[in-house]
Amino acid sequence: MSDSQIIFGQEEIEAMLKDMAGRICRGGEGAPCLVGIRTGGAYLSHRLAMIINPGPGGPVRQGAVDINLYRDDWSLRHIKPRLGGTEIDFDLRDQRIILVDDVLYTGRTVRAALDAILDLGRPRRIELAALIDRGGRELPIAPDYVGAALDARPGQRVDVLLRESGHGRDEVRLLF
Repeated sequence: MSDSQIIFGQEEIEAMLKDMAGRICRGGEGAPCLVGIRTGGAYLSHRLAMIINPGPGGPVRQGAVDINLYRDDWSLRHIKPRLGGTEIDFDLRDQRIILVDDVLYTGRTVRAALDAILDLGRPRRIELAALIDRGGRELPIAPDYVGAALDARPGQRVDVLLRESGHGRDEVRLLF
């Protein structure tokens, strides 16, 4: 993968997040609690919370979940997984949880996040928000809220580069 193409820039990402935030507010009963999957999903979850706050039911609660020990492939990827920590300082019971990720691909990251969340409590409902749905699912998982859908081919990679992670600006890149 030596070539890349910028698919979306900073303004387009901001517009996608505003649109997603609006749909999340209109999309279900009760105030949403946003839980981002580390790391990119956690940054996006925080941004969505800033757009939504104050929500229709008061301030939107927001947290982050680390899924590294829940992955079904961590032993294949790393000898020692890097742990970022789960930070959820509210009770998940009977809450409407919006699980946030940057790129939805095979569904395995989301499956791991669901396992991690269910170990912490039993929400009333879990919905999925992804900035980019690139297709290529291996598990039957679909987003409730998506910023953009791409038709990336096998062998291509979609990277969401965010300023919070040290990039000077926000970009979605397709690497081929």
